[in-house]
Amino acid sequence: MWQKKGLLFNVDDFSNEVLVSHASIPFAHHLGADTFRIYFSSRNENGKSLPFYIDATVTNGSITLSGKPVGPILDLGKLGTFDDSGIMPSCVTSNGGKLFMYYIGWNPQVTVSYRLAIGLAVSEDNGLSWKRYSEGPICDRSLEEPYFNTAPYVIFDNGLWKMWYISCTQWQTINDYPEPSYHIKYAESEDGIYWKKTGAVAVDYDEKASAIGRPCVIKNENGYQLYFSYRDTNQYRVSAAHGYKIGLAVSTDAMQWEKKYEATGIELSNSGWDSQMMEYCHVFEHDGISYMLYNGNDFGKQGFGYAVK
Repeated sequence: MWQKKGLLFNVDDFSNEVLVSHASIPFAHHLGADTFRIYFSSRNENGKSLPFYIDATVTNGSITLSGKPVGPILDLGKLGTFDDSGIMPSCVTSNGGKLFMYYIGWNPQVTVSYRLAIGLAVSEDNGLSWKRYSEGPICDRSLEEPYFNTAPYVIFDNGLWKMWYISCTQWQTINDYPEPSYHIKYAESEDGIYWKKTGAVAVDYDEKASAIGRPCVIKNENGYQLYFSYRDTNQYRVSAAHGYKIGLAVSTDAMQWEKKYEATGIELSNSGWDSQMMEYCHVFEHDGISYMLYNGNDFGKQGFGYAVK
């Protein structure tokens, strides 16, 4: 079972004109020794998401933040591009002497709320500065996927770049508001830039989940674990019963996955910042201890916390 440690990053402690609310999709990148860099996105005074990081010391089952958030580390895209209205980092992967940051680009829409696509930024100084790889997305809607792609998690495994990402399958009008359904699909690449979408669904819908959100994949001696967020399509913003929770799937080959909800080992709190929702987690190991960063109520509006096991 996971042991909750509480709210780690409270937006109210650091708020300014570019960091007004939310600290969404937190994930940690190891810099060396006990130092990690935690990336996340916050919303500015216009409600647009921008990317930040804050450094932290991770030791003996505890995470301690160091200094203040740095950012935005990447500016919004040019007018009309896929990321001109929001940027949310989703994962960082080492590629030789460079770092690849895969991120979510936002555009507002008219008939539905938004359109999302996957972008890539590159750092050559261990994450101190970032530059777009291209003005266009590396994964977007297509002939086979007509709605959107988002929230990628990428690892380099057995000589191949592997991506698990969210693919929207439909929008429905529910209570006079458009709501998306999405599940987790798989893609692969030889260079981490150009991706072949296999069409394979890694984690699909079931009676518990009509939307399956941002994956996190860990490889260990027993195979692979995939943590994900899941929710209902209806009432998920206002009802804890229908809102985001964290699930787990396992695999021996990273291709065929079996959901293990009962083995996730973490649930909503009875009260407080993570009593209505838990989502967008990142699980990592350091010195034999597992850590989980995650968001809580209202998609991480208050910030992010962590748990250990």
